Amino acid sequence: MKQTVNIIGAGLAGSEAAYQLAKRGIKVNLYESKRIKKNDAQNSSFLAELVCSNSLRSNDLKNAVGLMKEELRVLDSLLIKMADKYQVPAGGALAVDREKFSEAITQELMKNPLINIIDEEVTDILSGPTIIASGPLTSEVLSLKIKDFLGSEFLYFYDAIAPIIDADSIDMSKAYFKSRYDKGSADYINCPMTETEYANWYNEVINAKTAKIKDFELKVFEGCMPFEEMAKRGYQTLLYGPMKPVGLALDRDNRPFAVVQLRQDNLRKTMYNIVGFQTHLTFSEQKRIIRMIPGLENAEIIRYGIMHRNTFINAPSAINASYQSKKRPDLFFAGQISGVEGYVESIASGLVAG
Repeated sequence: MKQTVNIIGAGLAGSEAAYQLAKRGIKVNLYESKRIKKNDAQNSSFLAELVCSNSLRSNDLKNAVGLMKEELRVLDSLLIKMADKYQVPAGGALAVDREKFSEAITQELMKNPLINIIDEEVTDILSGPTIIASGPLTSEVLSLKIKDFLGSEFLYFYDAIAPIIDADSIDMSKAYFKSRYDKGSADYINCPMTETEYANWYNEVINAKTAKIKDFELKVFEGCMPFEEMAKRGYQTLLYGPMKPVGLALDRDNRPFAVVQLRQDNLRKTMYNIVGFQTHLTFSEQKRIIRMIPGLENAEIIRYGIMHRNTFINAPSAINASYQSKKRPDLFFAGQISGVEGYVESIASGLVAG
């Protein structure tokens, strides 16, 4: 008789693992505490919530993450299937309506007779076959139990989330739709800046107030760095990053000095997120700095950017290539707590562990 598998956490990895186990006829107890107690990064009560960007990055098969998504499609990944179903225009990237994406996955798991979703905070490592997919914001109590089990300190970095803007508050007399080099359809809203506008804005950004971080040292993930930290690296840093104007000129005579891009965040086109503008500025400073951008002078912020600590295990010493604990064969780790970074990588780790 097959044993029931416990999964702690119903984020991207946990949800994918549950689906993969159930389709193989294995019963699952899927524990998720967000409906009774959300952490700092969670907004929705749906499972498999996208808490940062709504983009699963490139679809190009010559790109590593594009190839990984195609492999996941071949392997019948539930989450990639739903991402494809609820995608929103984003040029060559796979971006999704985050609410419809998570809602559809939640409904799919809830109706599966082999998956028992339990609204409960797990405070210890469960006995029997178990996958810990509790995410980078694992509760303090469970974190201590994992730390004791592994006999080693956690590693960590800080991750940031970009603000989301109400589409009706964007001034389209100044902003315009265009994709870089006109590749694909014009899916991004572009807010152009002159050199003078950028210089004034840049000076305000590097002097803006940031939210306090508890730890003495701010360790940030290079791929999701707050834009104000990026700006402090040099005047031109943003111009070679999220504000790169190359390929976004309206015509030959109107090439902007800098461009802020916004990407559609839902199917109804009522929300747009600011691409690459992850931040840990205070809320009042976010509003002030964003409203200095041409076209966003009256921007209504639906969700402010925040920064949160991501905790993960020292994977090389703790798990093998199948995400299996080296100390306990029936225990697996998946998702960001295992040390992977990114939506697609988390989904893949859940599929492999499951």
